[in-house]
Amino acid sequence: MSEIEQRNTLELPTTYDPTSAEQKWYDAWIQGEYFKAGGRPDAPKYTIVIPPPNVTGKLHIGHALDLTLQDILIRFKRMQGFDALWVPGTDHAGIATQAKVEGKLREEGVSRYDLGREAFLAKVWAWKEEYAGSIRSQWAKMGLSLDYSRERFTLDEGLSKAVREVFVRLYEKGLIYRGKRIINWDPAARTALSDIEVEYKEVNGHLYHLRYPLSDGSGDLTVATTRPETMLGDTAVAVHPEDERYRHLIGKTLRLPILNREIPIVGDTYVDKEFGSGAVKITPAHDPNDFEVGARHDLPQIIVMDESGKMNENAGPYQGMDRTECRKAIVKDLQEQGVCVRIEDHVHQVGHSERSGAVVEPYLSTQWFVAMKPLAEASIEAQKTGKGVNFVPDRFERTYLFWMENVRDWCISRQLWWGHRIPAWYHETTGEIYVGAEAPEGAGEPNSPWRQDEDVLDTWFSSALWPFSTLGWPEQTEDLKRFYPTDVLVTGYDIIPFWVSRMIFTALEFTGTAPFKDVLIHGLVRDAEGRKMSKSLGNGVDPFEVIEKYGADAMRYMLSTGNTAGQDLRFRWEKVEQARNFANKIWNASRFALMNLEGFTAADIDLSGSLSTADRWILHRFHETTRDVTRLMETYEFGETGRLLYNFIWDDLCDWYIEFAKLTLYGNDAEAKRSTQSVIAYVLDRTMRLLHPFMPYLSEEIWQHLPHEPGETITLAAWPVYDAAFEAADAVAEMGLLMEAIRAVRNVRAEVGVTPGKKIEMMAKPTNAASESILRRNEEYLRRFCNTSQLTLDAALTPPDKAMTAIVTGLEIYLPLAGLIDIGQEIARLEKELATLNQEVERVEKKLANEGYLAKAPAQVVEQERAKGQDYRDKRDKVLARIAELRG
Repeated sequence: MSEIEQRNTLELPTTYDPTSAEQKWYDAWIQGEYFKAGGRPDAPKYTIVIPPPNVTGKLHIGHALDLTLQDILIRFKRMQGFDALWVPGTDHAGIATQAKVEGKLREEGVSRYDLGREAFLAKVWAWKEEYAGSIRSQWAKMGLSLDYSRERFTLDEGLSKAVREVFVRLYEKGLIYRGKRIINWDPAARTALSDIEVEYKEVNGHLYHLRYPLSDGSGDLTVATTRPETMLGDTAVAVHPEDERYRHLIGKTLRLPILNREIPIVGDTYVDKEFGSGAVKITPAHDPNDFEVGARHDLPQIIVMDESGKMNENAGPYQGMDRTECRKAIVKDLQEQGVCVRIEDHVHQVGHSERSGAVVEPYLSTQWFVAMKPLAEASIEAQKTGKGVNFVPDRFERTYLFWMENVRDWCISRQLWWGHRIPAWYHETTGEIYVGAEAPEGAGEPNSPWRQDEDVLDTWFSSALWPFSTLGWPEQTEDLKRFYPTDVLVTGYDIIPFWVSRMIFTALEFTGTAPFKDVLIHGLVRDAEGRKMSKSLGNGVDPFEVIEKYGADAMRYMLSTGNTAGQDLRFRWEKVEQARNFANKIWNASRFALMNLEGFTAADIDLSGSLSTADRWILHRFHETTRDVTRLMETYEFGETGRLLYNFIWDDLCDWYIEFAKLTLYGNDAEAKRSTQSVIAYVLDRTMRLLHPFMPYLSEEIWQHLPHEPGETITLAAWPVYDAAFEAADAVAEMGLLMEAIRAVRNVRAEVGVTPGKKIEMMAKPTNAASESILRRNEEYLRRFCNTSQLTLDAALTPPDKAMTAIVTGLEIYLPLAGLIDIGQEIARLEKELATLNQEVERVEKKLANEGYLAKAPAQVVEQERAKGQDYRDKRDKVLARIAELRG
């Protein structure tokens, strides 16, 4: 007998133990290969590729949100009958991983250069294996239904082949080129960075105004800079050619302070003649705009720093100084020479390396680039013609298009050892450059003139291919034919330029289609105060600590239902606790139900018999919830889905239906009991299915004990489908009146401190025939749930003098609590209720007096508002009358 078959023979334990359930069921799911795609060849496919986490450490709470949303979708679609594939994998994360391993080596007193490239890479591969294994165990802890048989890594053989193929094809089309340009340089990691790997931070700095003398001694020009150390690389000063102040100086020369080098004055429209002095220093090797100006005027490009950020031989007396040390020294010298005319405080944005945190240096360097304009234009065109992707929420399409419309060429080479080696070889004799998927003939042999480029590709180059490379491209594999394009990408808004945009333009270029239909954008997980989580603030949350304390289901439910798409989520421990309490509520209600289903099987479920009002009502509410939950899941409204599930399970099923069902289950009517058992088994089974994508472990544990159609696991059970045959408007109306009456009595009890266990006299006066008919059919419910010693139900009832009063739609309730109430307090309570009703009447009347509202609102909605207004007025009249009676 299998683990699953054994579970069906056991009773549900007194309390739910998340830890044991999680380990047991995940093992069973993996052993049963329930997450493996491809077993439903005739079914429609549904594909998600995981945003591959970096092999640099543990997953954080942001990963937990991202992964939970994906798991909800894949479980939902699998249950709907789709051949659902969720591809797992990890990213080699070039800079981040190499930095981690180098840091570890430094602690041992060793550098990568001491080891050499091959030995160092062996160390990094060992790191990767350790952390990839750790990530897999974390995925399991969260209950992720990944197809591990298709797990990929960005440096595995297949993906490496795809990377080489893309590089070569783009190179052959002229879209990849090697050139000398200004790039973002990380002097700590000693590597180039792309524009979006630079984080701009506001820094309190200074603006230095410097006077450059004309070579002929006829005057000077004043320029301003925030980086005086770069003046050592100045090769011109530019003015606007139409600036009347300086037109006559164009073509003359200046003396560069400190170095005394002669530099020209050039005219260029790049200069804003209204800004500052109207004269701008030009440093082609250390500023991207100056580089362009320099190219137009054929200016020299003088690099004054080395790759570590130290001043080089071109820096004259400052050679060997760190750039920050040089700044202080050069300012001091300029002041002593009278060249620095003033220094102003200046707040400006300074680029920092996303990985190392170092201040980024604009640096002239020979690198490999992707020419982005043609690729971006094709992506923009696809978006405009409906061949692009659908962003959810749609406002994020603007973020995507803004990046595409303003894109610059992408620097893709990195001065690292860990990553995809650039497939380019240089001939040491002829200078020829060979680019190919395979090495040129003879490369690698002793004394070969071919030398492969030392650099590796930007990490994002390989992850840009992820949606199709993971499925086997460039080979036309069965998986590629079956599961591509993917259906949805789930990711945070912060990664749209880094990753989403690049996946789209590479997919359009190499597969001719967008890589996914939808992009579901979620926000960041912030702390309870709305702050971004960080090590410096010490406000980070470890998802596995949350799981340890409250269970995976509670964490998943809180994260997935706690916000709306695109919005940041505030993590609050009390919200996780509420989710855990919800799980306990479900467990306890299920345990009660199962105790009353002993010996009951799936074959015994029969909903065709005589059903009670409560039976018909809960079936109606379940199918209504199924319809709405399914619709909301299809549109990624997880927060609203969670609210609907919570309200149905906690309120309708647990607090009302199960309580009502007790009267039948404990009664003597065997046929009625059988019908109620059928309803409980039917609704609880299907409710667990609706809950399963959010709380997979709890739902599986309960489902395994329920009578249901044959099936090994809820993971593969059919998703419930709305059935209009279960609509029961009359039962809804009946239950509505009963619940409103019971709530009203309970509220009155609570207000005067009469305990729920104390029996009271209840007098009920129906105000219409329909209400009277409902109440007479359901007197037993009123007696039980209002806990009455005596129940009087009379449409001609004369209200007693001293009684608490409750007015509900179609019913007046009087509770003669002689000796327990104070007439003055009762009048005060009714006056408070009167004030509320007056507000509601006024609100409705204002709305109905608004011509704009009446013109736009559907007629049915307007009619509903009129009915509400009349109901509030009726209740108000009854409260007024009762106040008058009590004042007598």
